[in-house]
Amino acid sequence: MNYSFQFEEVLAAWPLLLKGTWITVQLSLLATVLGLCVAILCAWGKTAGPKPLRWVIQAYIELIRNTPFLVQLFFFFFALPAIGLRWSAYTAALTAMVINLGAYATEIIRAGIEAIPKGQIEAGLALNLKRWEIFRFIILKPALKAIYPALTSQFILLMLSSAVVSVISADDLTSVAANLQSQTFRSFEIYIVVALIYLGLSMLFSALFKLIYQWGLNYPDRR
Repeated sequence: MNYSFQFEEVLAAWPLLLKGTWITVQLSLLATVLGLCVAILCAWGKTAGPKPLRWVIQAYIELIRNTPFLVQLFFFFFALPAIGLRWSAYTAALTAMVINLGAYATEIIRAGIEAIPKGQIEAGLALNLKRWEIFRFIILKPALKAIYPALTSQFILLMLSSAVVSVISADDLTSVAANLQSQTFRSFEIYIVVALIYLGLSMLFSALFKLIYQWGLNYPDRR
């Protein structure tokens, strides 16, 4: 095998790769923040809401968790415009990622909530705390500590899965790589660089999440 590696053209396109990396990070962070908001509301509704609401939330979870992310992405970008709801590739990608993460994170947060001893909730009621105060300070905060590793892993998976949004021409890192490949025909070099960028992002965010845990969640349990 006589293959001559030529990274010059790939490295010369570093502004495009940097822009694609930023779009990937931006999409992942926005989807995580919005997806966690959806998940917290759904977890609360599933544990404390009325039965009809629980059924709706369960149906949403089952639908998203048992269908491919690519199909969900196509639904938001190709199917909804057919009924008049038109949006950009970026917005469609972000919406699909939020909906997808919301379903998975709901079950993670619900498990954390249900792990909180009922005695702590009863103590909050005895102190005449309002239900939202009990949920915020007695339930959600200790539950977040317990489920934090699972949530951070879900973020890493979401960031890596965001490569799929390139199929609808969202300008993420993978889309930039595909465009460069069609221009330079240096597939091997391009995807080595892109794989290293994704690996670097994963390691960077893993280290950042560990620092956040040490700073804000590494407190002793007092039960």
